[in-house]
Amino acid sequence: MMKTTVILMLAGALIGVVVASFVVPPALAWYTAPGGLPQGTQIQALVQIPEVIRYATGQLMRGQLIGGAIGAGLGLIGGLVLHFRGRSMTATPATRTTTA
Repeated sequence: MMKTTVILMLAGALIGVVVASFVVPPALAWYTAPGGLPQGTQIQALVQIPEVIRYATGQLMRGQLIGGAIGAGLGLIGGLVLHFRGRSMTATPATRTTTA
């Protein structure tokens, strides 16, 4: 039981990190894009590239951490469900130890 649960938790964490790697960058681009501008309008902006890179990678790593934690939690729940569903609930018949 313990081995299966830990394997499911690790697999869930890995899947969560991979999913976050695909979901966070588009979400970050959508969140930081200015709204309400006509299509094709150029935005004049002066940015400090190292700060932008630091912000973007920090948010990606944060998203991966959250995705890994969610995946590990789902793996834990899956392991517990498999454990409790696999247990047999049949009662063993009582045996007599004394003679009648």
